[in-house]
Amino acid sequence: MSSKTSPTTDLERSLAAQGSRFLIGIDEVGRGAIAGPVAVGVALIDTRANSLDEFPQGLRDSKLLTEKQRESLIGPISQWLAGSAVGMVVASEIDEFGIIAALSKSASRGLSELLSDSQLRTAIARDGATIILDGSHNWLGAEAGGLSVVAREKADRDCAIVSAAAVVAKVERDHLMVRLGAEHPGYLLEGHKGYASSAHIEAVRALGPSPVHRVTWLTKILAGSNVDLPTVDSSDI
Repeated sequence: MSSKTSPTTDLERSLAAQGSRFLIGIDEVGRGAIAGPVAVGVALIDTRANSLDEFPQGLRDSKLLTEKQRESLIGPISQWLAGSAVGMVVASEIDEFGIIAALSKSASRGLSELLSDSQLRTAIARDGATIILDGSHNWLGAEAGGLSVVAREKADRDCAIVSAAAVVAKVERDHLMVRLGAEHPGYLLEGHKGYASSAHIEAVRALGPSPVHRVTWLTKILAGSNVDLPTVDSSDI
């Protein structure tokens, strides 16, 4: 497999050498969907306990893996990491607050779950931790909780810990979308996972938006149709 699609732990090693005992990879999934939540995966490595050499074979950016491959990686990822969590913000919150705020809020929820153990928080305060964030800038902002943040484009492709965070988030969100598909039949959410496939768009035009649709994202899609959209206040979609 080309190194262009295979992650390494080069950045993780560099940060550990600079004194960060704990490394936290963060990536989002579902940002571009028109239904369902946005999810942010949070993956933790303790460099004193988890070997950077032993990340799971076959780990890749979640977008480069099949559903079956992602599912098969969950067990090995869990064994490699010191811990992981997924924070989510639902469609109604995205409509109300905008996607940028939703991303930060999702990350905050994931970090809060991950760091709920008081002993871990104490160890991080004592020994240091660095977040590796997929993206061109620090979209966590204050939600980083005072931790150092290194933002890297294509970190989900290039950094193993961020690849792991992305896979964990993708699998958990996909499972949720299957459940939502059963609760809201007709939209085929279990298949396209909330993204704007042609079948999904036709279903929204025929049925109108469900409670799990991001209605502020549907204006152009439903332009010219007879579907009435609920009124929401959103400044950042």
